[in-house]
Amino acid sequence: MSKCAAIQMASSPNVGANLLEAEKLIAEAAKQGAKLIALPENFSIMGMNEFDKVKEKEVDGQGIIQDFLANSAKKHQVWIVGGTVPLVANDAHKIRAACLVYNDQGERVARYDKVHLFDVSVPDTDEKYFESNSIEAGFESVVIDTPFGKIGLGICYDLRFPEFFRKLVREGAEIIIAPSAFTAETGAAHWEILLRARAIENLCYVIAPNQGGFHVNGRKTFGHSMIVDPWGGILGCHKTGAGVVCAEIDKQRLKKVRTNFPVLTHRRLFCE
Repeated sequence: MSKCAAIQMASSPNVGANLLEAEKLIAEAAKQGAKLIALPENFSIMGMNEFDKVKEKEVDGQGIIQDFLANSAKKHQVWIVGGTVPLVANDAHKIRAACLVYNDQGERVARYDKVHLFDVSVPDTDEKYFESNSIEAGFESVVIDTPFGKIGLGICYDLRFPEFFRKLVREGAEIIIAPSAFTAETGAAHWEILLRARAIENLCYVIAPNQGGFHVNGRKTFGHSMIVDPWGGILGCHKTGAGVVCAEIDKQRLKKVRTNFPVLTHRRLFCE
């Protein structure tokens, strides 16, 4: 078995301050024995407006945020899933929201660019979000081999598209990691339901680090970062504020569940 951790933050517009907070939480998770540590979406910046992150964008492969992730992974000898990092896009006025994965030697081993963008008006509130104004969508799914099992990557709004995660499982995913920044309203309604559903229908572990708290820009995020097992059981949850939740990933349990309850082999309808 391997211990994993989901880190919860309430990130600010100050990149330097956010990295200091992330470093403290990564160190705490490593001290608890976690070898796989996942940060939330927008961990390095939650700006006063949606374009602040564009000002902080980095060229792929260089920049203070990417250096921080690489150095932290190497320093603590852990694998780090770096939430999202604002990287240069084809459109100069936008960024790619890139989830970057580093191994315990500080080497980058994967990049996933957020595919589904959160362009919504939240029912019964005055909240409106248009991520496509500042984010350029990715178009490729990513599954990687790791010492913990095969990991499939998704980000926040991706969780509402079950066919996306079924594709990851068809590509071999045993663990889904979904860095998020769910709003307080949508989180209260759907966060736990979506995470447990994705775990149950795909018989996989789900690690979901979330933003959680009040932000300088006036936004409130839901928190409740959690780790869910392949049967839909919640192994751990950090409800509010910054913190860490840890749990064990048991590859033998996953194999047993998939063998004894072979839902994934019973499918008769397929969609792309």
